[in-house]
Amino acid sequence: MAELFPASFRHGLSKAAIDRHGDPMSTMFEELDYAPTPIGAVSLRRRHILALKTDVFEILLGDEHLMSSLFTASEVALADEGLAAVKGEDLDVLVGGLGLGYTAKAALAHDTVARLTVVDLLEPVIRWHREGLVPMKTELVDDPRCDLLQGDFFALAASDGGFDARYPGHQYDAILIDIDHTPERWLHGGSEGFYTQEGLSALKRFVKPGGIIGLWSDEAPDDEITALLAKAFDAAWAEPVVFPNPLQDDRPITQAVYLARKA
Repeated sequence: MAELFPASFRHGLSKAAIDRHGDPMSTMFEELDYAPTPIGAVSLRRRHILALKTDVFEILLGDEHLMSSLFTASEVALADEGLAAVKGEDLDVLVGGLGLGYTAKAALAHDTVARLTVVDLLEPVIRWHREGLVPMKTELVDDPRCDLLQGDFFALAASDGGFDARYPGHQYDAILIDIDHTPERWLHGGSEGFYTQEGLSALKRFVKPGGIIGLWSDEAPDDEITALLAKAFDAAWAEPVVFPNPLQDDRPITQAVYLARKA
């Protein structure tokens, strides 16, 4: 990203001006953290969008944008739609993919959720939540119902023991997945084999009878993905999530939440 305020401009300001108004560079753009991971360098950034008069937090993997605090409607819908499809109280929920935490936060907003486990591959992302660098600060860490675990969701889904080594084979009322951009556009090669009938059937072992899996997608509903889920589960459907893009004159964006139920 190009500098919003060149060094020559900043150096031209008096110390009194910087003390009074702050360094324009730090005000408009700030890299909060940068760390290497097994799949590439990950960074957390904050930038101010003048047109919207708001700060936006972003997670990048290399040069690829993973998540923005400006667009969270579908991440929230993943939790809301998924949990609305689950009956009962005292629900035990698993979220695959932490990011900025909006799916996890939305899940915890449901009174029916008694336990929430969040699995993320990237240790720095979990650390950002523990250190309060994200917009919601340490809200997830401070909730006694929530447990953040580092691990490869897709490898654990294919394993015999499941997602939590403390409870081998443990089943969940809902498993909500927000990792890849779509089932066809992966974040990295670790999800190869997951978006197949065999891979999804392996995940089904860790869902309670009557339980739900939810799958987030950056694109509009696709009948082929719904059909794939229906082969592995007993029922499947898609929910479109439409919201305005304030950066493009509120042009509507359509993303999708796919849901599947175990009988």
